[in-house]
Amino acid sequence: MTTKTVSDSNAAVIGSRDQLIQHFASGEKPQSRWRIGTEHEKFVYARSDHHAPSWDEPAGIRALLGELEQHGWRPVEENGKVIALTGADGSVSLEPAGQFELSGAPLEHLHQTCAETGRHLEQVKAAGEKLGIGFLGLGMWPDKTRAELPIMPKGRYAIMLRHMPRVGTMGLDMMLRTCTIQVNLDYASEADMVKKFRVGLALQPLATALFANSPFTEGKPNGFLSYRSHIWSDTDPARTGMLPFVFEDGFGYERYADYMLDVPMYFVYRDGQYIDAAGLSFRDFLRGELSVLPGERPTIEDWNDHLSTAFPEVRLKTFLEMRGADGGPWNRICALPAFWVGLLYDDAALDAAWDVVKDWTLEERQALRDAVPAQGLSAPIADGGQLRDVAGRVLDIAHAGLKARARFNAAGDDETGFLDPLREVVRSGKVPAEVLLERYHGAWSGDVSKVYDEASF
Repeated sequence: MTTKTVSDSNAAVIGSRDQLIQHFASGEKPQSRWRIGTEHEKFVYARSDHHAPSWDEPAGIRALLGELEQHGWRPVEENGKVIALTGADGSVSLEPAGQFELSGAPLEHLHQTCAETGRHLEQVKAAGEKLGIGFLGLGMWPDKTRAELPIMPKGRYAIMLRHMPRVGTMGLDMMLRTCTIQVNLDYASEADMVKKFRVGLALQPLATALFANSPFTEGKPNGFLSYRSHIWSDTDPARTGMLPFVFEDGFGYERYADYMLDVPMYFVYRDGQYIDAAGLSFRDFLRGELSVLPGERPTIEDWNDHLSTAFPEVRLKTFLEMRGADGGPWNRICALPAFWVGLLYDDAALDAAWDVVKDWTLEERQALRDAVPAQGLSAPIADGGQLRDVAGRVLDIAHAGLKARARFNAAGDDETGFLDPLREVVRSGKVPAEVLLERYHGAWSGDVSKVYDEASF
């Protein structure tokens, strides 16, 4: 989630709805300037007893941030407390219960992405060795209740924690108990954005299945392969889902702006403080009629903040965010951007991917999205088969897209090798959660604590 670093009360005021729409157009870039931004979260735990450390306890989250400052990261404070770091590799931020996130820098190719990820993990593991802290690569806490988890000292989270129970039953689980990997990608034009958005939405259930890695809740199997994905089904219907309007004729920047204007607000950031605006209307804000800031109109930073509070399967800012994957181990961090870059950053691959999904109806796309959290690659698809029947074809398309990009490392390898973990999932027929469940029922003898040995970085 977004971490604020400055006050925006003196920024230029938005004068019209057209400026909100133009904001999306400002993200357009020629293909030569397209970049890859990878974000990945991991759970932090004390090695002594597996508890989730609080911000201020000895050897807790604050101490972890402090250790990373030794590697050149610069602290970001809110109300006098360090809640994030910035540096050459992007930013390190905290999710609501202390999940540790790297929001990577915009990079040209996947070799750089994997090097960035490697640097980050080397740093956090060194800090963890010193503090007695470990890092777990899963999509959901396997053994923690909500009550056992700490809350980080960030103002926006306090507002969201109050609001979530008003609009769904699992929003607090989303905030406190889940981790994800996502990738942020560019577009050249409105038409290019639309095509990528549609392919991304339609194939997001496949990404969810390939990365499904959250089969345990409070120490027991929960009946799902990606419980993290299931959680989104009852988090807040006003700001989640498969966005059917994306597939309608005429979709573009304007239609997405209207969607966001209808998403209820969470907050406004002014002079270092978050003002609770939960449930209020950005349309009212645009007219200067927001009850918590009467007479004041929004800035483009307020619009950016608001864009970050919607959680559909694909999200538009001045780039597109692919949001369907569970958290996982190091090699799958690199596999997710490989999957989407291969499909979306080569024209022939993008066309081929669209051919796979273009005839799926609204009902078929939604049914697939609903089935995947429990069934993974066994989820039924439109032609009567299963998702596994198209998985290999889609990976072949991504492979061809990466091959065509011809981005090589110093050893002469292209980017296609980063798809290997996903190839193994399809070859074996088992998504990561199914492997964990086999171990739970077999070698682990029903002891979910063994996952700390097998899924830690």
